[in-house]
Amino acid sequence: MTLLGRLLHNRRAGETHTAWNLPNFQGPEQLTLTSRDFGDGDTMPLKHCAKQIGGYDLSPHLAWTPLPTGTAQLLLVVEDIDVPIPRPAVHCLALIDPATGHLEPGALSARQPGPGVRILRSTIGRGYHGPAPIKGHGPHRYVFELFALSAVVDSASGTTPVDRARPRALLPTVTAPVLGRGRLTGVYER
Repeated sequence: MTLLGRLLHNRRAGETHTAWNLPNFQGPEQLTLTSRDFGDGDTMPLKHCAKQIGGYDLSPHLAWTPLPTGTAQLLLVVEDIDVPIPRPAVHCLALIDPATGHLEPGALSARQPGPGVRILRSTIGRGYHGPAPIKGHGPHRYVFELFALSAVVDSASGTTPVDRARPRALLPTVTAPVLGRGRLTGVYER
């Protein structure tokens, strides 16, 4: 265990401030989000981790059950809920065309997003940023949260373009009712 990991061992953001728990993202949990790369609660393969720890920053395959009628857009939020800061770190934020059906590995790339994927800003930058937890800090949970929205997200706080808004500024301003939601958790530890 490294000294930093040991010092921060009991500090974790937790789930309180995740997108999942924001009042505007409440809705029926009728979507099942899966990946052929890992199961819910399982360890994420190294290829989906950050480059600085030997991974490829390759976003995993994601698939979901049929969407509710009236879904205009999907919002995908990937958060590290065990990061040792007050709020979870957003590792990826993306808007997805509901006709997409699923995401192939790498579809959340900032440089070449998959068909129907619009990459937004995250805490770290743009596009998918894989796990790279502090050595010795313990297991980190990376929560992939998918929301089926009844309207398209087009601005944050009324004036800021969605593409430029920071996640913590954008997420509370989404007013489209959530028709369905689902989540998948991957785990990684160094």
